[in-house]
Amino acid sequence: MIKEIILKDKKIEYKIRKSKKAKHLKLVINNNAEILVVIPWRLSNQIAEEFLYQKIDWVLKILRSLKDKPVSLISKSNEEDYQKYKKLALEVVKKKINYFNTFYKFSFNRITIKNQKTRWGSCSIQGNLNFNYRIIFLNEKLCDYIVVHELCHLKEMNHSKRFWGLVAKTILDHKTRKKIIRSLE
Repeated sequence: MIKEIILKDKKIEYKIRKSKKAKHLKLVINNNAEILVVIPWRLSNQIAEEFLYQKIDWVLKILRSLKDKPVSLISKSNEEDYQKYKKLALEVVKKKINYFNTFYKFSFNRITIKNQKTRWGSCSIQGNLNFNYRIIFLNEKLCDYIVVHELCHLKEMNHSKRFWGLVAKTILDHKTRKKIIRSLE
């Protein structure tokens, strides 16, 4: 449900999503300036609005920066492009996984190419690796980073020091690449 709030004389629309998995309040602003407040299931919508008020300066800063930013590569969802490029994406990703896994030697189940709106990749607890088809439009270094990131989740299903140590085994400048990826989201 879309709600409205007035923040410093600006009418802002936002959505609230209650989640049984959420442990903390979370505020997300995507590249289309859509605001989502994720709250634990047990909390009231009033808490979400209060949380939004607390983050007013950050929200307005992000909204201002989005006015001049080009539309994100990842947020463009197009079924026709997905069908056109998913086979190529699967070939590219498989080659990269085969190469990087010579260093890690992790076992995994399957590799899937998806048309995701908010993620470049994911790794399931069952050992399935999923990648956004748009990964093929990234430069080589960023594509490598995403593949290695998800590959390392096969061993560490978190973002602990051990996880980042695994990533650093093949991607020494992973912090820089992570920042670039975040700027594209």
